[in-house]
Amino acid sequence: MEILALGIAWYFVFVVSTVCHEAAHALVAKWGGDWTAYYGGQVTLNPRPHVQREPMGMVVIPWVVYLMTAVGGMGWMVGWASTPYNPAWAVQFPKRAALMAAAGPLANLSLFLLAALGIRIGLSAGLFEPPVGAFSYTGLVVTPGQGLAQGLGVLLSIAFTLNLVLMLFNLLPIPPLDGSGFFGFFLDEERMLRLQELFHRPYVGLVGILIAWQVFPHVFGPVFRFSLGLLYPGLEFRPH
Repeated sequence: MEILALGIAWYFVFVVSTVCHEAAHALVAKWGGDWTAYYGGQVTLNPRPHVQREPMGMVVIPWVVYLMTAVGGMGWMVGWASTPYNPAWAVQFPKRAALMAAAGPLANLSLFLLAALGIRIGLSAGLFEPPVGAFSYTGLVVTPGQGLAQGLGVLLSIAFTLNLVLMLFNLLPIPPLDGSGFFGFFLDEERMLRLQELFHRPYVGLVGILIAWQVFPHVFGPVFRFSLGLLYPGLEFRPH
């Protein structure tokens, strides 16, 4: 039952975080003049349109990954969603397209900061205590008792970790991740068209994801430890 309860907590945070990420993309694209995602129903915090667009990435894969990793005692989720956009618009307005790409990671940054604020408030209120010596990604806080405080601590711990993961992973400047869209801040229309033609070749996205998975642990580890140090100044932790 504990594995199922943790899975539900992970999935709740995953859906909220992913939907906010994709809705932010869609909203900023609409503000920039591309209404493709708006007409597709993506400018919403309602999970249904996002799940309907990517059922494998939003439902199947997260639970498969969780169940596989939970057997080893870790238990975490990963998946994906997507927001449609007009490639011609992205070429014509590369800076607007770059802002659209940045909107998703910024949404995750906001949720990450809110989770950190919630943890600090809980510590000040006496609901939470710092973990002693070691931590798990679902246990960044210790609750003296069971019940609501414990559940809230788990949700905030997952939100802190997962949104940092989503933000950092998508910021990698590797196609098809959001970070590859930041080239629009620096390129003119002609060069952006050439780059987009390269990025849209089928094998480029697959190779990009494989490279990103190799690079990401070297990025996430130091940033996570730094973030944990800001959350608990002066304390040192080790994962378990």
